Amino acid sequence: MNVVSLLPSATEILYAVGVDPVGVSHECDYPPEAADVPAVNYANVDPEADSSDINEQVAEAESSGEGVYGIRVDVLDDLDPDLIVTQGICDVCAVDTVLVEDAVARIDANPEILTTDPHRLDDVVGDVERVGEAVGREERAVDLADSLRERVDAVRERVATHLDRTGRERPRVAVFDWLDPVMVAGHWMPDVVDAAGGAYGMVEPGASARPREFAEVAAYDPEVAIAAPCGFGLDQTAGDLDALVERDGWDDLAAVEVGRTWALDGHHYANRPGPRIVDTVEHVAAMIHPDAFDGPPREVARPLAELRVDA
Repeated sequence: MNVVSLLPSATEILYAVGVDPVGVSHECDYPPEAADVPAVNYANVDPEADSSDINEQVAEAESSGEGVYGIRVDVLDDLDPDLIVTQGICDVCAVDTVLVEDAVARIDANPEILTTDPHRLDDVVGDVERVGEAVGREERAVDLADSLRERVDAVRERVATHLDRTGRERPRVAVFDWLDPVMVAGHWMPDVVDAAGGAYGMVEPGASARPREFAEVAAYDPEVAIAAPCGFGLDQTAGDLDALVERDGWDDLAAVEVGRTWALDGHHYANRPGPRIVDTVEHVAAMIHPDAFDGPPREVARPLAELRVDA
């Protein structure tokens, strides 16, 4: 079966269930061998720009009708796909179904299109089973999904034991998935924070992120603050941190006063709803409850103060 994946999370699922895609998106970089597979799409924005510039480029691409992404129809045609995995959650994050359908109408093959649309943590794990079924790897996918659920349950149990033992309340947490404008992460991230032992009061589970006035963040006053911009690794986040930490009111946040501010590799661990989202649960638990969990690896997350010094 020739399978094309148009989003990094689906690529990770495919490899995890034992299927090597013949084509991927330009952002697919895990596992490492995915980077050597032909890229079927391209971006009309500069992913290396800062968050403010990218925001402007996205708005311009959408208003002009060009769109944020395009598909290399000639490449797709050459790959002769039987199945294309795409997404319907966000036309800024990855190629969406409408664009795929248009491209498929222009090639010789007549592939099935599988659209993922996860909004909750359970949806993300469920997509492992859906993709596995679509590629004939049901048993392996079910085993993987079960192991992911067991790991989440283990974190929940450890958090509950820790809170019972210490008598502490869940701290207020905010995860920023964009810095300029400020946006607080939604969809599966409220569930991730809940599983990791935090309270997430600014966004309902499953709801979309939206631009915020920083006064809203200040009023919420998070006790743990995590910067995880969509598509940004730690180095790119470090270069754009002033957009967040130089805002009026930042220094007065409880999280800043007690030194519980972090940068998380958003590209791999916050904005990619694939199997490693359970790694994210474990890493965020370590940020929220450092006396109950081992700290996250330095390549995954760093304290903001440390990241700014090293930038």
